[in-house]
Amino acid sequence: MTQIVVLPHVELCPDGAVLEGTPGESICNTLLANDIYIEHACEQSCACTTCHIIVREGFNSLNEAEEEEEDLLDKAWGLEPQSRLSCQALVGETPLVIEIPRYTINMAREGKHE
Repeated sequence: MTQIVVLPHVELCPDGAVLEGTPGESICNTLLANDIYIEHACEQSCACTTCHIIVREGFNSLNEAEEEEEDLLDKAWGLEPQSRLSCQALVGETPLVIEIPRYTINMAREGKHE
């Protein structure tokens, strides 16, 4: 198991959290399994930016981002060099410190389409 420190987020995790992640599992799934309900409007299909996170420590231990993820990240609110989509970033062996940005750009459209 790999330690994941989640920095405080005013709505999702006000006190922050320390989690255990399984190597090979996405950060998004790890957060959701630990009752941190990060937005994931596209159901983790790499089609939006709502699960955007910033990896403050351990960034280089993650799997490399694919071109599709990098293109989407360009549209994320608060993009930083250590930004990833948590649905695409897989936990490795190195402990992580992550920050969930305060805002997201929800690109999914729900409801009736005409």
